Amino acid sequence: MESCRRTGLNEVLCSLSLLCVILDIQLDGVFGTTHVEIEHHLEMGRKLLAAGQLAEALSHYHSAVEGDSKNYLTYYKRAAVFLAMGKSKSALPDLTRAIQLKPDFLAARLQRGNILLKQGSTQEAREDFEAVLQRSPDHKEAQEQLMSANELEELQEDANAAYHQGDYGTTVGVLERVLEISPWDPESRELRADCYIRLGDPQKAIQDLTPTTRLRNDNRAAFLKLSTLHYGLGDHHESLSHVRECLKLDQDDKECFGHYKQVKKLSKQLDSAEELIEQDRHQQAIDKYQAAMKTEPNVPFYTNRAKERICFCLVKLKMAQQAIDACSEAHQRDPRNANVLRDRAEAYILNQEYEKAVEDYLEAKEFDSEGERSDLKEGLERAQKMLKVSRKRDYYKILGVGRSANKQEIIKAYRKLAQQWHPDNFQSESEKKEAEKKFIDIASAKEVLTDPEMRQKFDAGARAGLTPSTRSIPAAASTSSSNTTRGEDSTGGGGRATTPTTPPPPPADGRRSLP
Repeated sequence: MESCRRTGLNEVLCSLSLLCVILDIQLDGVFGTTHVEIEHHLEMGRKLLAAGQLAEALSHYHSAVEGDSKNYLTYYKRAAVFLAMGKSKSALPDLTRAIQLKPDFLAARLQRGNILLKQGSTQEAREDFEAVLQRSPDHKEAQEQLMSANELEELQEDANAAYHQGDYGTTVGVLERVLEISPWDPESRELRADCYIRLGDPQKAIQDLTPTTRLRNDNRAAFLKLSTLHYGLGDHHESLSHVRECLKLDQDDKECFGHYKQVKKLSKQLDSAEELIEQDRHQQAIDKYQAAMKTEPNVPFYTNRAKERICFCLVKLKMAQQAIDACSEAHQRDPRNANVLRDRAEAYILNQEYEKAVEDYLEAKEFDSEGERSDLKEGLERAQKMLKVSRKRDYYKILGVGRSANKQEIIKAYRKLAQQWHPDNFQSESEKKEAEKKFIDIASAKEVLTDPEMRQKFDAGARAGLTPSTRSIPAAASTSSSNTTRGEDSTGGGGRATTPTTPPPPPADGRRSLP
């Protein structure tokens, strides 16, 4: 009986032992990685790294680390991939872990010291270089890097001293050498950016601050400062982009949110104004730009920009004098703005002040140092042609109408002037002759400006071929006494000439058709 019990107990124990072996094998298959697999991942990682396929290499090194978290080489090799990808911050923990697993691993210590030195951590970098030199006193790279660490520490002290003394130019000069040694040091870049701002060079400040957003975790202050700098320079789109990055890190950041609302409102107004211009809705665009000036009255760029575009819109609306006034104000605020000079020149053309138009185009071209702006070249040529034509005979001036006058306005002006200058209205010989000339000019102007083809040629400055047909010009009195006076005919009789030599003046109501 007892024997049977022993036999049964042995069977149970044997079964349990077998079950444990099976479970161990299965768990090892699920959660573990064999030595062969680890070596495969390491070999694939090495090949892919050599081929420049960094993301794929990193994936294999991740698997190797997961498979054997006690192997210092796997951490070191993964750190090498991170460094090749430009991710020094990710490489540091792997190098530190490799050193923890193998304290005498000099390659890892030297690599970590190099990263720390580039980050500006002089004390920690010096410790690593000294540790290498303790085990290998003749290590040349460690010796050179230790000297750089000592130099960097002295330079950092000099830069801070100059900054606190208000000597920002000297600070910038010292920090230039600092950043040659430690290009990944966010503090030195932020300090130099602050110096550039104080020296009035925001563009260089932006160049220094931009990399600090990646060198520091949660660098909301840098994003906000970048947004503010871009805003002040008039780049509202870039400003909006940076302040949004700040809010991604913390949507409840009060400073970032307050700045975001201001930038978003202004940016929307400016973009809307430009869209309205593209749609030829120039009056609405003017309203938008006026609203934008109220939204941001303190940054000169936006006021200058708004006044420049209002000037442009008024030209498009053919409001000549208002455009001249607006453009002149914009020019006073921004004298080197070629667009303002171009638009004022166009306003002068609308106002038939061609000499001033030519002057503005010539001045605008002075600011086009590359000579690449075809609009300035073409505008100048057109203004010069109009000036030349105006010095000969300007039909618009003769009729007293603007260059944008329609046919109905031209005919109305013609009738009024034809009635005023008809030779029959004058008594003396000299007055009649002057009236005849005026009358012919008025009729010529009417014929040219009411004929679309002839008017187009005249506007383009082509005077040749624009001589009006004599048939359509009312006959004016001849300068000879036989044709200009109500004298006797050739037979000597006292009757009037059989054919009138001057047309009767048109009635005031203009009912008789005029040439």
